Amino acid sequence: MHVHAAPSSPGAKRTQFVLRFSLVATLAYVVVTFVAGLRAHSLALISESGHNASDFLSLLLSFTAVYFQSRPAGPSKTFGYQRAGVVAAFINAATLIAISLWIAIEAVHRLAAPLVVQPRLMMIVAAAGVVMNGVIAILLWGVARDVNLRSAFLHMAGDTLSTAAVIAGGAAILLTGQNWIDPALSLLIAALILWTSFGIVRETLNILLEGTPHGVSLAEIRSGMEAVEGVVDVHDLHVWSLGSNSSALACHVTIADIPPSASAGILARLNHLLKEHFHICHATIQFEHTTCKELNGCVVPMEEMAGNPSYGHHHGHTH
Repeated sequence: MHVHAAPSSPGAKRTQFVLRFSLVATLAYVVVTFVAGLRAHSLALISESGHNASDFLSLLLSFTAVYFQSRPAGPSKTFGYQRAGVVAAFINAATLIAISLWIAIEAVHRLAAPLVVQPRLMMIVAAAGVVMNGVIAILLWGVARDVNLRSAFLHMAGDTLSTAAVIAGGAAILLTGQNWIDPALSLLIAALILWTSFGIVRETLNILLEGTPHGVSLAEIRSGMEAVEGVVDVHDLHVWSLGSNSSALACHVTIADIPPSASAGILARLNHLLKEHFHICHATIQFEHTTCKELNGCVVPMEEMAGNPSYGHHHGHTH
């Protein structure tokens, strides 16, 4: 995740404070909820503990992004550390999937043989969770200028509602004495964890496998670039994600046989298009004036294949 405020700015310091407070509060609530779930024999509370562990992960990744964003790229990490959070998100989401499956299996067993739970303890702990999640959601709303922090806000707001559902479940058990409500509620929470975790796994796998970013259309990018004055053709086009919120592009662009100095205007127009319309700030563009053909993954000009070394390639690169 990326937070686009400068690390030294007052806004970034406030964001870091909010994230630190949220991390400590969420971790404390995870521990309290888990222990209370064991004491109350409530699988719903234990499930809620796992759900809030996913919140802790989300907040931790946001906090880590603030730190790593300040670290510059170097010879060994030419793109910096943009994917560190992506790797962590994938590992943790996979772990959460395993946890949710365990919760679901245990819930099925308890539906067959329900245990006596302590609904009052369930409701007290869940009420504390509603207050905590609500406060964190309000704090995140105040600093949610970045899309990832807005996502964290939505996650915490949704958890406020799911924790309120535990209160409702405790009240239902208290009124009816039906202990099967607890594992049934656990199944719903486990499904919510699975749904969230699968989304994270799908997104991070796409980034790690350098797939086309979600919401990006190669056809639209190609047509937009080919509409730029001076561009004849765009091919060998690749777009991939550097991190969860930044993309890179590489392609070949056919232009007329003109000197490199004369192609500077075309390159500037292409870079402006990619940045302003497609939010791609890192592009590598190779200019050519001959037709390419792909051979075993390598793009070779047709004139070279014919033994003519007079072909020309011009390279344009922008960050």
